[in-house]
Amino acid sequence: MKRIFLILLTVVLCQQIVMAQSKKREFRGAWIQAVNGQWTGVGRDQMQRTLTYQLDELQKDGVNAIFFQVRPECDALYQSSIEPWSRFLTAQQGRAPQPYWDPLKWMVDECHKRGMELHAWINPYRAKTKTTHELASNHIAIQHPERVFTYDGQFILNPALAENRAFICHVCGDILRRYDVDGLHYDDYFYPYPVAGQPIPDQQYFAANPRGFKNIGDWRRDNVSLFVKELCDTVRAVKPWVKVGVSPFGIYRNKRSSDIGSNTNGLQNYDDLYADILLWVNNGWVDYCVPQIYWEIGHKAADYETLIRWWNQYCGNRPLYIGEDIERTVKNADPKNPASHQMPAKFRLHEQLPNVKGTVLWYAKAAVDNIGNYGTMLRTVYWKHPALQPEMPWIDKKAPKKVKKLKAVDFGQGPMLIWTAPKGKTWKDEAVRYVVYRFRKGERVNIDDASKIVAVTGLTSYELPAEKDKSTWVVTALDRLSNESKIKKVKH
Repeated sequence: MKRIFLILLTVVLCQQIVMAQSKKREFRGAWIQAVNGQWTGVGRDQMQRTLTYQLDELQKDGVNAIFFQVRPECDALYQSSIEPWSRFLTAQQGRAPQPYWDPLKWMVDECHKRGMELHAWINPYRAKTKTTHELASNHIAIQHPERVFTYDGQFILNPALAENRAFICHVCGDILRRYDVDGLHYDDYFYPYPVAGQPIPDQQYFAANPRGFKNIGDWRRDNVSLFVKELCDTVRAVKPWVKVGVSPFGIYRNKRSSDIGSNTNGLQNYDDLYADILLWVNNGWVDYCVPQIYWEIGHKAADYETLIRWWNQYCGNRPLYIGEDIERTVKNADPKNPASHQMPAKFRLHEQLPNVKGTVLWYAKAAVDNIGNYGTMLRTVYWKHPALQPEMPWIDKKAPKKVKKLKAVDFGQGPMLIWTAPKGKTWKDEAVRYVVYRFRKGERVNIDDASKIVAVTGLTSYELPAEKDKSTWVVTALDRLSNESKIKKVKH
């Protein structure tokens, strides 16, 4: 049996290698969450060791962006004067870590060293999860209980209140001013997921101030959309290069609810969570969208192929990255190829759909643990070569100047490339990362060939291999929006 399995695996691997194409620009993200309790009370040293290992493995897998959960329930996995330290870090809300450290600051530095982006992931409205039983004295629900409603054991910041929108924007502005994050990311928790027999307790707010809406559903959607627009404006005012992204539930609307709905039968963003994702995307209030298409191909209520094709058709006005559930992908067989799990089929769909510009893995640890050989296939096939981030010309499209003083040197510990950063006057032309290409003897220098990328790094040096094979090495500079400079090259 083992021999047969290895033969089948080899066949599948060969099929994948033939199919896989190297993309020069592709978003390759992974979520690192806190609410599963993986960091609760483990202490600074153990958490840093675990995160270091995870980041190293994810870098080998080709990941170029991390979504790090920093605000699970109006709390903070970073130093904040606005909200209390998270219990998901220290086991008691409001208690500072001992010995003291700042996880967000540390993660920004570690990701940037590896050439990765760091997107600060917040839950905007959730003020208390079901499993939290004690809140700190400076928590918003303690200081302003009138601004929170209770639902299914949770506390929710009431989206109807303008002061709550302002509060969330204030928190996010504080993060942006003090941390060099590349993105601000929020997920699918808008109005709470509905529970049978539990109405949302906001009818009196609708009656008091309907703002011209006759339907409470339209009013709730407008409440959330007002926040999304205000958050976008906040980010643009504080740090215009920071990308704003959302990861909505995987179904926008079902066909029975709308002519443009998907042929599915499940919970709906628009009707149940009061999130009009297409409005936000089409108005440019978000810079990227990551629908959580966590189901398998062939799922009866929410077929993966149906949904990814729907999002590709209707949500292409901003880069579309697909939220992938690793565990479901590898535990289900491909209906058209029962010898294989669904990773090849799903990546094939990504290749075929023009508006799909990347993938975000749910969740990072599953890739690191190499469930179903998923991590191995990323690093050896699909994400074998590093990739640059997709461009966002509506924010900035001007490239930085090329690097200076590129040369190959040996200080006694092996050959290295070193260079000097180009001068930049503003964030639009400041170099923050660099791309290193290798072209072997006889190969034409062509930086459009993604297979020639050997590294994307935040450093101004690169350790060369010890082999004697003469190559042309090319280095380019990237600005904060991954606009790429002209080349600088050297032979070694």
